[in-house]
Amino acid sequence: MNLKLLLVLSLLASVASAHFGVVIPSNSTIDDPSQAKEKITYKFTHPFEGMMMNLDKPIEAGVFVNGKKEIISNLVEKKDGKMSYYEAEYNVKNPGIYQFYMDPKPYFEPAENIFIRHITKTVVDAYGYGEGWDEQIGLKTEIIPLTRPYALYKGNIFSGKVLYKGKPAKNTIVEVEYLNLKGLKAPGEDYITQEVKTNEFGEFSFAMPLAGWWGFSALSQDDEKIKKDGKDYPVEIGAVIWVETKDYK
Repeated sequence: MNLKLLLVLSLLASVASAHFGVVIPSNSTIDDPSQAKEKITYKFTHPFEGMMMNLDKPIEAGVFVNGKKEIISNLVEKKDGKMSYYEAEYNVKNPGIYQFYMDPKPYFEPAENIFIRHITKTVVDAYGYGEGWDEQIGLKTEIIPLTRPYALYKGNIFSGKVLYKGKPAKNTIVEVEYLNLKGLKAPGEDYITQEVKTNEFGEFSFAMPLAGWWGFSALSQDDEKIKKDGKDYPVEIGAVIWVETKDYK
């Protein structure tokens, strides 16, 4: 195999793999005080393949509760090999809907000549509060759940509405991946990242066949560009949400 063909195959492999911002709490529902100390993990990765990308310290990490943002400032850098990711602790004291989110520093992907900015969130229900899980945080792009985004069973359908600058993002690709902590193997490359498309109202649905964490990433081209080495590059802006499914005991 010649060098040119190897380079082409390498490029195709990097393009085929989907990037996902990750915000995962230790508990997606909190039922008693023993679960109240949440450990939030922030990553940038290929979830199914388990391949880490480097995450710089997020521009903003926080939690949205009772209609207000609260900045989380106690992020601690961790390492997976040479790649950085972050963890933080947050003590959930009161009943409520807690939306944990991050707005990362854009990542330059040389294989595609773009910057990637995946604004990522997850929703936690504390002590059976149950109201306001579809409330907007007000992020530049965001997935608003139409299905309650916690206490889901394996096999449930998750539906959401994609917003970009507050308006429905119609005909937008939503990439879906499973956070593969079980060493599962896909039947082929095309099976790793599932895709659905939003309708004219920015809505989509997907049935989740496995118990665990599922990431949904709605991709748009941002209206802003980022300058690097004197050149303007486009920005792939992603609205990402993570939801957890469980099986019956």
